[in-house]
Amino acid sequence: MFDHAYQNYMDHAYPADELMPLTCRGRVRGLEPSRGDVDDALGKFSLTLIDTLDTLVLLNKTTEFEAAVRRVLSDVRLDNDIVVSVFETNIRVLGGLLGGHSMAVMLKEGGQHMQWYQDELLHMAKDLGLRLLPAFNTSSGLPYPRVNLKYGVRGPETRTGTETDTCTACAGTIILEFAALSRFTGDPVFEAHARRALDFLWEKRQRNSNLVGTTINIHSGEWVRRDSGVGAGIDSYYEYLLKAYILLGDDLFLERFNIHYASIMKYISQPPLLLDVHIHKPLLPARTWMDSLLAFFPGLQVLKGDIRPAIETHEMLYQVTKKHNFLPEAFTTDFRVHWAQHPLRPEFAESTYFLYKATGDPYYLEAGRTILDNLNRFARVPCGFAAMKDVRTGSHEDRMDSFFLAEMFKYLFLLFAEAEDLPFDVEDYIFTTEAHLLPLSLSTAPHSSSIPSNRTEELDDSNFDWTCPNTRLLFPDPAYPGNLRDPIRSAVDKSCPRPAPYREPGMGRPPLRAQDFMANNPEHLELLRRMGVSLIHLKDGRVQLVQHATQAVSAVAAEDGVRFMQEMMELSSQQQKEQLPPRAIQIVSHPFFGRVVLTAGPAQFGTDLSKSSTGLRGFVTVAEPYSGCAEITNAEYVRGHIALLQRGQCMFAEKARHIQKAGAIGGIVIDDNEGSSSDTAPLFQMAGDGRSTDDITMPLLFLFHKEGNILLEALKEYREVEVLLSDKARDRAKEDCLTEATTPTSFEPISQSQETSPTEAEAEADLAESKEKRDSEKREEPEGDTDSSSQSVDELMADWREDLEVFQQMEKDEL
Repeated sequence: MFDHAYQNYMDHAYPADELMPLTCRGRVRGLEPSRGDVDDALGKFSLTLIDTLDTLVLLNKTTEFEAAVRRVLSDVRLDNDIVVSVFETNIRVLGGLLGGHSMAVMLKEGGQHMQWYQDELLHMAKDLGLRLLPAFNTSSGLPYPRVNLKYGVRGPETRTGTETDTCTACAGTIILEFAALSRFTGDPVFEAHARRALDFLWEKRQRNSNLVGTTINIHSGEWVRRDSGVGAGIDSYYEYLLKAYILLGDDLFLERFNIHYASIMKYISQPPLLLDVHIHKPLLPARTWMDSLLAFFPGLQVLKGDIRPAIETHEMLYQVTKKHNFLPEAFTTDFRVHWAQHPLRPEFAESTYFLYKATGDPYYLEAGRTILDNLNRFARVPCGFAAMKDVRTGSHEDRMDSFFLAEMFKYLFLLFAEAEDLPFDVEDYIFTTEAHLLPLSLSTAPHSSSIPSNRTEELDDSNFDWTCPNTRLLFPDPAYPGNLRDPIRSAVDKSCPRPAPYREPGMGRPPLRAQDFMANNPEHLELLRRMGVSLIHLKDGRVQLVQHATQAVSAVAAEDGVRFMQEMMELSSQQQKEQLPPRAIQIVSHPFFGRVVLTAGPAQFGTDLSKSSTGLRGFVTVAEPYSGCAEITNAEYVRGHIALLQRGQCMFAEKARHIQKAGAIGGIVIDDNEGSSSDTAPLFQMAGDGRSTDDITMPLLFLFHKEGNILLEALKEYREVEVLLSDKARDRAKEDCLTEATTPTSFEPISQSQETSPTEAEAEADLAESKEKRDSEKREEPEGDTDSSSQSVDELMADWREDLEVFQQMEKDEL
């Protein structure tokens, strides 16, 4: 598996920073559409190769390691005029260079390999460390979140230095790499800056709860986000306090960690859950969902020696993984998908390895096998391993982050390896948060006594044990870990089934419920009319709902209309939060064999793929005319095939009727807006044309431009391309536990459609809020092709935007 990922990176992407496994090319910053802050990890320094150096040695690939080091030394430049994340560059590039240096020294001392090595990687590491140092030039000592590798943070040419906030983990995940750099080189400046940042965070902890917030102002030290947990934004701060003690032997770090840990277990830990709280009111939950980054925490608890809660939380994560094949980027307290992405994160594999080391329980080997199988079955594509765009459907994203090679394969290899499989004793090393290997011998390396200890209080060793418990004494009964796991397994099983469908509780309810509404149902339109709700077809083909209370047939009907509009607003908000469960287009012909899955949007008419157990399988062909807005002229080729169409010029239903008449068994509409992608635009449902669409009996799916191009390129290269249209990718072990709204796919709120073409019917309800005391028309302007939107639409989307901002912050921190 490692060879498949690494070789495809070297063949198709190097010297680019990362591999794009769906399009088989390198991701070069500035040449690809910006993904926002997540691109700050890319610095045009062959990120994946540097991040993978010590993995090569651990997997006994010393020849490849030697070649890789020579490539890094000859090809990689660190003086690029580019703005990068201080945090990401520290853990991935500086950590990768130091891990590579540690391995090179170890191999050279063995006498057989790397005899030519003269600390060249260490010199590069120091060069990079000096380029990161300007970020620490703040009054607090907390680093700026970004730095220009060539110009630092001061001056207009840097294009940075104006930020005021950073995440706690961004400032608190520096000490291992910077201290190692100081100990290796004898220059104390790096360790001193990292310690100063940690000291400031410690001083700013909330003194009553002993918790830290998620985001802090780097100048004033004020907490910007006061929610506290062990996931995104904070996670590796706690990890580095404990590991700094292990690596450096300074009791101060252990003391701080244990004080924090006691508060985590008091307020945040609700076994098996780990829930964010407010630092000033730690008994008050801050949210009802968890992010996947907290999956590292059971592994950290193993290092701490607190095995029982580690087993419990890991088991909860394992059961969620088995439900969805991967850990969703975020999931709710009842274990449903909150954010459906999964960028092949390694934290769950990391905790699985540590728990197996602690307990020797073969159960964790089975958990590791589940991880392996799911990666091979659902993420492996011809050019590497692709991140999951949506764990519910199995659709892919065109990314393979460097941490996948740096961490995932290390922990999985170590999980299954016997002692004789390993080229060195890993117990002589500590893993950084990016799984880079730093030797524990650094604790005795000479370092300047000028580094202040900043000890403000006497060490209180009554607060914690100095040794980890012996797991053989802790678990004399081999069944004991299983006894902890069983109740959690059943709790997840009971929480995950779909809710029962809504049942009308008697009289007094409106005659039409929002979740049942279909814009092309004449009976529904008549019921709306009686309630004073009118349906307006806008020029761009979308639908707007407006209520006039005075036009209702009676006062009771007007009240029903008010309820209907309120329900529609709640439904819109709920669907925005839960995301639209998309459909999947899976390329099943040679050489793809089902490994490439494209995220597609459904239609409100035709075959409902969510109700089909098999989906629709067929070869694709391009319809002529490509717009599908006139009678198909190449019907002999379209007959019995899935027709490819371009968006625009007419309504979706009209396209469907034309290809169906030509004998097509299905259709795929490809966006005509160049550069659009499901990575950046929310999916929507294609709607009918305002009249009955019962005559359309085949499925129609929608692809954004980028995903459509992948399909068109495959057709150009291989001529015969077979696809499977379905509600999710096939070859899945079990049914997913979806977070679908209970609404039929006939209605989709306005917020889930973008960039509509004029005259194209994408029936979305533009929901108008009604007040009982006023009968004036409440109208919200629709989102069109312009950037403008009304205040009332903004209010409708507030919750959705809040979730999106949190996710973007999470991607920004990449923690």
